Amino acid sequence: MTPSRTSRWLGRGVLGAGFVFLYLPIVLLVAYSFNASRLATVWAGFSTQWYGALLEDRQMIDAALVSLEVAFWSASASVVLGTMAALVMTRFRDFRGRTAFNALITAPLVMPEVIIGLSILLLLVSMGGLLGITPKGIVSIWIAHVTFTVSFVTVVVASRLRELDRSLEEAAMDLGANRLKVFFLITLPIIAPALVSGWLLAFTLSLDDVVIASFVAGPDSTTLPMVVFSSVARAEPEDQRAGHAAGAGRLVGRAVWLVPDVPRGKAPQARHAAGRAGKRLRRGDAKVVMPDACGLA
Repeated sequence: MTPSRTSRWLGRGVLGAGFVFLYLPIVLLVAYSFNASRLATVWAGFSTQWYGALLEDRQMIDAALVSLEVAFWSASASVVLGTMAALVMTRFRDFRGRTAFNALITAPLVMPEVIIGLSILLLLVSMGGLLGITPKGIVSIWIAHVTFTVSFVTVVVASRLRELDRSLEEAAMDLGANRLKVFFLITLPIIAPALVSGWLLAFTLSLDDVVIASFVAGPDSTTLPMVVFSSVARAEPEDQRAGHAAGAGRLVGRAVWLVPDVPRGKAPQARHAAGRAGKRLRRGDAKVVMPDACGLA
């Protein structure tokens, strides 16, 4: 076997191992979401009963609607702000404060989510009254999610703008088009795939967030990841199948969550604990939700 063929097969083997490492856990989660057993490690046959239990869970459905609403508006706002920031970074190369601007735009990419959530909470507590914004609520979650997703959109759009052939815009302006018309007729259609990619990335990040939302969520604005995380964290060992079901929903659909209730008469302690946790979530008791969601409990 020639060295070129050896390196080719080695590369394919490494690539295949990487795909298995990344996607095999997802396949297992999806498979066990159809498990009829109460135990996550025991396969008792194919069943869709947990999907039926999901549709009957009012708290889960309400949280899913809140998450979808916040994710949609967060992604939309991030695309607008990220596009403007990308234009500034790529078209205005020399201006005072450019280094600081770039640092502020990219800071959320490397900043821990705990710091982002706590900072936004303190900001809304101190200045939210001046703007008429409550420190905890859907609007607060939207502001927090836009803050940390706009950086991802900016990076995606800026990379596409750097590859754009400026001669197309110059030719349009030579033919009499102003800058605004050039942007909407020339630039925007060319960078449209990057805008769609940025929107989908921001939507996914917002829909999947737990830590930041835990700081700014109110009693009527609990997101779906918070409800799922709280249910899994407080589950009894025999109810750990909820983790498999929730993971399958988050990784495949990002909107379908599979957290069944504990069967009657099987685990009274788990059922009572889940009931107390649900009441605390409905009251918006941040002291109960925040430590678990931040991994501090």
